[in-house]
Amino acid sequence: MPKTIKKVYYPPKLERKKRVAAYARVSSGKDAMLHSLSSQVTYYSSLIQEHGDWEYAGVYADEAITGTKECRDEFQRLLTDCRARCIDLILTKSISRFARNTITLLETVRELKMLEVDVFFEEQNIHTMGAEGELMMTILASYAQEESLSASENQKWRIKRNFEAGKPWDCTILGYRAKDGVFEIVPEEAETVRLVFKWYLQGLGRQAIANRLNELGVPTRFERTWHQDTISKMLRNEKYAGDLLLQKTFRTDHLTKQTRINRGELPMYHVQDAHEPIIDRVTFNAVQQELIRRADSVKIKPGTTTAFTGKIRCGLCGKNYRRKTTPTCITWVCSTYNTKGKKHCASKQIPENTLKAVTADVLGCNSFNENIFAERIAFITALPNNNLEFIFTDGHTEKATWQDRSRSESWTAEMRQAAAEKMRKRSKKPCQNQ
Repeated sequence: MPKTIKKVYYPPKLERKKRVAAYARVSSGKDAMLHSLSSQVTYYSSLIQEHGDWEYAGVYADEAITGTKECRDEFQRLLTDCRARCIDLILTKSISRFARNTITLLETVRELKMLEVDVFFEEQNIHTMGAEGELMMTILASYAQEESLSASENQKWRIKRNFEAGKPWDCTILGYRAKDGVFEIVPEEAETVRLVFKWYLQGLGRQAIANRLNELGVPTRFERTWHQDTISKMLRNEKYAGDLLLQKTFRTDHLTKQTRINRGELPMYHVQDAHEPIIDRVTFNAVQQELIRRADSVKIKPGTTTAFTGKIRCGLCGKNYRRKTTPTCITWVCSTYNTKGKKHCASKQIPENTLKAVTADVLGCNSFNENIFAERIAFITALPNNNLEFIFTDGHTEKATWQDRSRSESWTAEMRQAAAEKMRKRSKKPCQNQ
């Protein structure tokens, strides 16, 4: 039988009205400007509703000092509605009213074009979705780069002049607020700074200090959680001793805007006694010496490698173990326990010599062999009660238990000498009953 072929016709799409919105902005809060803004809103509301094929989508109006996106709530609401596909066309008075900054304008128009939202600039008589819009975009793209370079160079010039005059540029720091280019102490924050320096000289580590501040509920500059990196920066910050070291960092260029540490690429400016100190110079210098001493005491020789790095996992919290040098020996400790304490992870430190001995037994070797370990062991899980689970590269597992060192084994020669000296002093004291 011959095939029957029928042509299927779809009903034509119903033409819907174009959803049109308008955007207005004035750059001052003066009465005349606010009256102008009100007039613009009235004008656009009437204009849109007079068109029979337009659907009124609202008028968005900002009273803003600048034309940057961040300063305009109504502009942000307009963009949100465009992303929600609620608007097809935006009317605005001019390019300068829509965005004062060329880069902001270019980025916004490109995004709206991808969303198929047309923007009509009345003064320039340009539709961004039309052919003239393509030309405008090309011109703006080249102009934007030059404008960015010019703005960057102007900013660099202002920063350089401030540095040469001994004035800080970035004034965000706990304990101080800048007023007319000079730091003034904030008493309640300054007390926190003094505590940090005091606790460090008393022997607390940076993470221990951060943990204590978090437990006490002491706020940071921006109400965040304390971390050891924050404490490190505070302890090294010369501003707390009343000095300024300016231009520690710099921007590479106006396009990538990457910030780099200044290692001699640009001059630095050191201003001594620039403002009232929170920490006296003797205490500050003592902390700098203590930082160096502690860093030297845990320093590992360059090129030293460890077979266990990245291969020991905590069975309680899942974090990796890390190598740590203590006054008595080298141990492996869970990173959570090491940074946050026993409250967050109750795992135990494993002496490296003990770890090597147990591993050698599991592998059937007389002594620990790094090559055999790397070849046969995938990773180790540190379990409670001194248990270790060895996962082999072939998939099978074996368990082993390690023993805590006796007290005498954990003592160094210095500790024994100190204990003996203490006993001698006690023996020289007269008996109270005589």
